[in-house]
Amino acid sequence: MNTRATPKPCLYPPKLYGTKVRYQGDGLELAGEAFGDPQAPPVLFFHGGGQSRSSWRGSARKVGEAGYYGIAFDLRGHGESDWAADGDYHVDAFARDVGSLLDQFDHHVVLVGASRGGQASLIAGSRHPEKVRLIMLADVAPDMPNHAIDGIRRFFAEGADGYPSLDAAADALALHLEQPRIDDASRLGRSMRQDPAGRWHWHWDPATGKDEFLHPASENEAVLAAAARVSSPVVMVRAELSHLVHDDNTARFQKLAPQLEVLITKGVGHMFTADRNDEFAAKLLDQLARVSADAAG
Repeated sequence: MNTRATPKPCLYPPKLYGTKVRYQGDGLELAGEAFGDPQAPPVLFFHGGGQSRSSWRGSARKVGEAGYYGIAFDLRGHGESDWAADGDYHVDAFARDVGSLLDQFDHHVVLVGASRGGQASLIAGSRHPEKVRLIMLADVAPDMPNHAIDGIRRFFAEGADGYPSLDAAADALALHLEQPRIDDASRLGRSMRQDPAGRWHWHWDPATGKDEFLHPASENEAVLAAAARVSSPVVMVRAELSHLVHDDNTARFQKLAPQLEVLITKGVGHMFTADRNDEFAAKLLDQLARVSADAAG
């Protein structure tokens, strides 16, 4: 039975950090950081593979200030969420976690996801249309090119032993994910931990980077099926310099889901939510206002 855990007291200034919470996923617990009134309409955020909830902290805080209940979650095997005891990090496992969360809220839910978190949001949202008001995706589409995934594979492999500095981690992100280097490498510290020897590691279970979980055929099949099935409003914010989302797979997404609205963020690559939260949050707040007006009307 899915039950909501009691929020833990915040250890940090509430204006910058939210209240730590834990919710039940599919057979494990997910850690989150919540902003706003728990009785307000929920907006749930899910980061990309290898990131943590800190990637969405700024946007979650913005929606909390706007009168919603924003929760940024750590995916299974990431951050402070439980690692999968059975070692399952297929996209469907992440989607089952999101589906479990939907059962724990009385309001219709808005799902927001980047990359792997966006795939999970789309799949779960397509399975539970009666519970979802809006799905907003950051650079997510079917038919992502396999050659582009090779860079992600190299990124996971190189990161297994950690990095000597945050600057080295920033260099690896730019090299393997083919995106502009972030301006301030110190911001990566929110998604990393430092070991006693001083090396920096991403907050994830190393098993999440196994080849079997990185773009198997079943992943694209699940995303295609979800795109064809989804009936909720869907908005995709496309990164202009993305190596994963391009004109062809965007067009196929729109053909499968005619309600899809596509917005573009200029001058950024695939993992842009970690560095451009404010710009994404502004687009999200516009969409939230629109769906709220539609519901009221």
